[in-house]
Amino acid sequence: MADLDGRFALVTGASRGLGEAAARALAAAGAKVAVTDLAAPLDLAAEIGGIARAQDVTSETGWDETISWIRAEFGGLDVLVNNAGLWLFRLITETSLDDWRRLHTVNVEGVFLGTRAAIPLLAERAHLWRGGTSIVNMSSVAGIEGAAGATCYNSTKGAVRLFTKGCAKELAASRIRVNSIHPGVIDTAMGRNLIDDFAGALGVGNNESLNNVAALHPLGHLGEAQDVANAVVYLASDRAAFSTGSELVVDGGFTA
Repeated sequence: MADLDGRFALVTGASRGLGEAAARALAAAGAKVAVTDLAAPLDLAAEIGGIARAQDVTSETGWDETISWIRAEFGGLDVLVNNAGLWLFRLITETSLDDWRRLHTVNVEGVFLGTRAAIPLLAERAHLWRGGTSIVNMSSVAGIEGAAGATCYNSTKGAVRLFTKGCAKELAASRIRVNSIHPGVIDTAMGRNLIDDFAGALGVGNNESLNNVAALHPLGHLGEAQDVANAVVYLASDRAAFSTGSELVVDGGFTA
């Protein structure tokens, strides 16, 4: 496990799933972790010895307040994990403009606002670490490959992928590394929602849908949240000191 002793991290969308797993893994590696979600993940913060607050990642003032809180509580920031996001399964012809805007507001604008707000804090502490400080953006295999019924989601995760690359080049001089993670289908609440959606679209049972989705991964099964959390810890650490603008794919071979 990478050594994150002495580092301060912020994870959004941390109430469950990948965000919760990432927060736990960062804390286990030695980081002091702040967790946020629409409802403050107080129980999680207590369990990992961190801090929590409620945050809407689509609010510009909310981000300013969260960064001020981080400065007051921690004095700085070394790792930002932009994890908060939404899933939508809907055919193009059935996707409303409100659907499109809601998903892009959370999945894309939330990442932009978080990155922009955190840059000053991250830059201040970048000199402390061989690999500088780190932003980890949660994208998806849907940011690499298209999927029928998920075009809106594809658009948001593709945007995160290329936003990450642009940021990596722009922020390199400040010694802030920016990378994206691209999970396959992970056995979380969101992953199960995806399986349910495909079951409904194909008119099959949930077990058959689960088997069909698992079969899309050459390893033959869904991923676990810990698989993605391990990738977060790696990108947050000096072990990834020469990685920026990269796509770390954790997908059981889905995109192979």
